[in-house]
Amino acid sequence: MENQLVLVLDFGGQYKQLIARRVREWGVYSAIEPGNISIERIRELAPIGIILTGGPNSVYEPDAPRCDPKLFDLGIPILGICYGMQLMCHMTGGEVTPCSVSEYGQISVSVDTGSALFEGLGNTETALMSHTDRVSKLPWGFERIAQTADCENAAIQNVSRKLYAVQFHPEVEHTPNGKKLLYNFIYNICGAKGDYTMKDFIEKQIEAVRTQVGENEKVMLALSGGVDSSVCAALLSKALPGRLICIFVDHGLMRKDEGNQIEAVFSKRDLIFDRVNAEERFLSKLSGVTDPERKRKIIGAEFIQVFEEEAKKYGKIRFLAQGTIYPDVIESGAYNSANIKSHHNVGGLPENMDFKELVEPLRSLFKDEVRAVGYQLGLPASIVERQPFPGPGLAIRVIGDVTKEKLDILREADAIFREEIDNSNEKVQQYFAVLTGLRSVGVMGDGRTYDYTIALRAVNTTDFMTCEYAKLPHELLGKISSRIANEVNGVNRVVYDITGKPPATIEWE
Repeated sequence: MENQLVLVLDFGGQYKQLIARRVREWGVYSAIEPGNISIERIRELAPIGIILTGGPNSVYEPDAPRCDPKLFDLGIPILGICYGMQLMCHMTGGEVTPCSVSEYGQISVSVDTGSALFEGLGNTETALMSHTDRVSKLPWGFERIAQTADCENAAIQNVSRKLYAVQFHPEVEHTPNGKKLLYNFIYNICGAKGDYTMKDFIEKQIEAVRTQVGENEKVMLALSGGVDSSVCAALLSKALPGRLICIFVDHGLMRKDEGNQIEAVFSKRDLIFDRVNAEERFLSKLSGVTDPERKRKIIGAEFIQVFEEEAKKYGKIRFLAQGTIYPDVIESGAYNSANIKSHHNVGGLPENMDFKELVEPLRSLFKDEVRAVGYQLGLPASIVERQPFPGPGLAIRVIGDVTKEKLDILREADAIFREEIDNSNEKVQQYFAVLTGLRSVGVMGDGRTYDYTIALRAVNTTDFMTCEYAKLPHELLGKISSRIANEVNGVNRVVYDITGKPPATIEWE
């Protein structure tokens, strides 16, 4: 039996993934589709509800994104958010015009708690507004259920047609009771049962994988040790005991003890774990290379070559597994005709290999759901909570040419930094050390030194598209600096990066 579905129709809104995640947090499956999806496809998907996202356009512009007008006559409950509200009104006989006073940021909203949408909320709520247009005339049959000082129609409804809309963004943290509003729509208006759980997901994916692969075939996976590939491996080993071949290409560019930790976890599972120790091979290729893009290309090409060489040892394998997750699919435009950016996991099958089919059991999950599945499958926190780590590894955290000596220095400094942050009470999304190309004069004991400078990077972010540097206490930074300078040979200076993104990136290269 399929899970109930809430469709999120995308009109270019920056929060589309967040909306879909919020729905899933309430135990209901959601999927993102383009705003111009056909009515036939919607009927085929049979959603219990539809949410229209925000977007940067004005609905009265000739080339503004549209949906099929028949959408509003399907009898399926619909919630329009921001642009979605304006589109609903524009296409059902209302009027949308530029605001005399635009609203940005957290705004006080007066709401009608008699509406099913606002059940259990206060008469006055705080919500995030971000709009330069407004609904100036309601379509026939609609009524106002919320307003602000500058926005007469901050929320509207047509109960008989099951159409609801809000000008603000209930999906963001800056709307404190927005999650409750979404709950009201999903459960009170759409009649959700809350039948989507990670345990249920695992059971269905195990069945689906077994059906796809059959009884005797093997599956091969390039295991990086990252969250996605690790959870993919754990799920496939449960679905296909003894029939998953995990090739772990250890390029010598990982953090301290990381390769051994990955081997310790997966060598105990019911799968074939093949660790290829290729450090010397990668370092040889990287010798003298300083340009970060060249580093990336060299490492990527060499990784594929090593993987292909090792894969041939197992004969013909029909199935290749990948840890593709839902944001990869969305960002690559695979759910839409507009390609936003390419992604390494959504490129299809390798051209030069004999694989015939892809196995992607995590393809419908967001990252937080992948982590939840990992815990359900018994993976340790060191794997499940692993920080984002670039494919080229420490090669792009060593500024300039890459050598084993530099990598070892960086590994030790990075381990100290991460240990101290982990032992503190600081909440930081990502933190790591960088071995800069800078050497400077220092003094240790009575002697002069001329050693490397380590840069520390710690950031807070919600989406990794932007970030702010983490304002770590000086006492903690002082302790970390002292430990690195005293315990890591080859380092005599430690600096802290206090740049946000933009203008900087999270990584240094």
